[in-house]
Amino acid sequence: MSDFLLVHGSCHGAWAFDRLIPELEALGHTARAIDLPSHGEDKTPPREVTLEAYAKAILAAIDAPTIVVGHSMAGYPLTLAADMAPDRFRRLIYLCAYVPMAGKSLAEMRRMAPRQPLNGKLVIDAERITFAPDLAQIGPNFFGGTVPETMAWALSRLCPQPILPQETPVWPAASRDLPRRYIRCLQDETIPPEFQATMTEGWPADTVATIDTGHAPFLSDPKGLARLLGRLAEG
Repeated sequence: MSDFLLVHGSCHGAWAFDRLIPELEALGHTARAIDLPSHGEDKTPPREVTLEAYAKAILAAIDAPTIVVGHSMAGYPLTLAADMAPDRFRRLIYLCAYVPMAGKSLAEMRRMAPRQPLNGKLVIDAERITFAPDLAQIGPNFFGGTVPETMAWALSRLCPQPILPQETPVWPAASRDLPRRYIRCLQDETIPPEFQATMTEGWPADTVATIDTGHAPFLSDPKGLARLLGRLAEG
């Protein structure tokens, strides 16, 4: 069985995986999730948050080779952390996540996508330190496929997202030599599925899987996602 560390995406926290962790444990795995700086229960001021701080938070949570799952934005700190200490990673799993292109920031990659489903749904604060989702609009993008009660619960937990980490470029190095897997979410209305396919062009076919969900399968299909993660952890 496998040990998973789960890392959330923009505006989320460790809470996002509350329904996935029991499903992984039911299959015999161990799993835990962390709050990145300024997310969830972490009280780091947003203006102090950097991409490196995110990566260091991931490294602080692991001391032995671990399978680390990064959702959405977390593809960036996951990659940087793996570059910094590759010996601590057994496998990287990108869950509808950004796979950094050399020299590009996440913000630049987002603009490369063929569609921009979040346009007009994010509000930047006056000092340009954070952005926050427009809660009246963002539900179907972030949590499409979830029942109304789950969507309402998740929307109530969202937090402002520090901008600086998303404007910081990465030059992937050692992470590219580690075992990597990617899960494409076929109904994703945050990161278009066709752009997810672009990010994995050239990857061996057996390293890319799909799940027929929106951007948050850990909420809309936690049982199915747990089974898929288990297969990818060993395959």
